[in-house]
Amino acid sequence: MQAGLVELIRGVVGSDPLLGGVVGGLVIAAMNLFGASLILVWRDPTERALDGALGFAAGVMLAAAFTSLIIPGIEIYSGGNPVPTLVGVALGALFLDRSDAIVPHAHYLLTGSRRPDAARSGEEGSIDTDALTGVVLFIFAITLHNVPEGLAVGVAFGAAAADPAALGGAVGLMLAIGIQNIPEGLAVSVAAVNAGLDRRAYAVLSGLRSGLVELPLAILGAVAVVAVEPLLPYAMGFAAGAMLFVISDEIVPETHTRGNERLATLGLMAGAIVMLYLDVSLG
Repeated sequence: MQAGLVELIRGVVGSDPLLGGVVGGLVIAAMNLFGASLILVWRDPTERALDGALGFAAGVMLAAAFTSLIIPGIEIYSGGNPVPTLVGVALGALFLDRSDAIVPHAHYLLTGSRRPDAARSGEEGSIDTDALTGVVLFIFAITLHNVPEGLAVGVAFGAAAADPAALGGAVGLMLAIGIQNIPEGLAVSVAAVNAGLDRRAYAVLSGLRSGLVELPLAILGAVAVVAVEPLLPYAMGFAAGAMLFVISDEIVPETHTRGNERLATLGLMAGAIVMLYLDVSLG
């Protein structure tokens, strides 16, 4: 089944990095939209469930950063020289750090903005302006975090254009980013609905927001690394460093603040296991 999926993607994109970036970007944006749309059927997720789901997302991203980006960047695209990839890791972390400093910091305010008079009773359309301000900042923060995700998928497909044997890794990374986009999309929708926004409208808006960020960056990443192939290990390290920064600075601390740290940790372990399985079976 896994080999069949890789061959299906190969048949669609061939060796075209632009087409690979388009397909990869569309898949991860669609899975974000799916996650955002869960708010339509899962109307009041608990803090415990959200912390566990985000822990799972963190585990997927953690494993993917190493297996699909850092290790291939060093072993395959740098000839065993770790410096270019590790420079990229440092630059990716620095980019997210400076972005968080420029855009007012907003953690995963999943239930902190929950309104007892609106969100818990299902009353929507009554906007809490204070909560909405926090949600807007939250959306900016999540959008910044979509940057390395889209870039990582594009870079992986760009690498596959240069080396067809790398397509399995690109597909695995695409699925990993897509899987972690599901709880992330749900998290953003929950925060918005808790502020009083309409759940149907925001579920669509969340998916569009993700697509407008991740799809262009996936295309840019794929085309750029093919046009300037020596940048590939730097780009892979950059995407990995940014992802690792998000995990350590945002997801893990926030999922450990409401008494659900054990569940969040188990979720992280499960996510890492899933990604490792994808990497072995698709790579």
